[in-house]
Amino acid sequence: MRLYLPATLETLAELHGDGVIGVGDDVVVAEGDSEDQEYDALMTAAESAAALAAELEPGERRRVVVVAELTSTHLPTRITLADVVAVHADPDDVPDEGADPGDDLGWYATQEIAALLG
Repeated sequence: MRLYLPATLETLAELHGDGVIGVGDDVVVAEGDSEDQEYDALMTAAESAAALAAELEPGERRRVVVVAELTSTHLPTRITLADVVAVHADPDDVPDEGADPGDDLGWYATQEIAALLG
């Protein structure tokens, strides 16, 4: 099961530091494993991430989506860094009002999380 978790840079820092984050009600589960279904899940999670980012200070309003792959079919209450297969995020030069909803997110490997946060 592939999960798409809407997040902020603060949430990503928590995952990077603690190795675990909670799974909220806004998590999106891909309906299948086709590229179209995964892209739809990603963009749905990005919409929720935009709502989270809108509450932040200008300059910090980057959408972040954490993608986790689980073998279980049960929705967990938390995921670990080991579950994460990728992170999608807006570039660091996102406008103060936030990204345009139709803008694509950049892809980052888990090894790049520290650089993304820096």
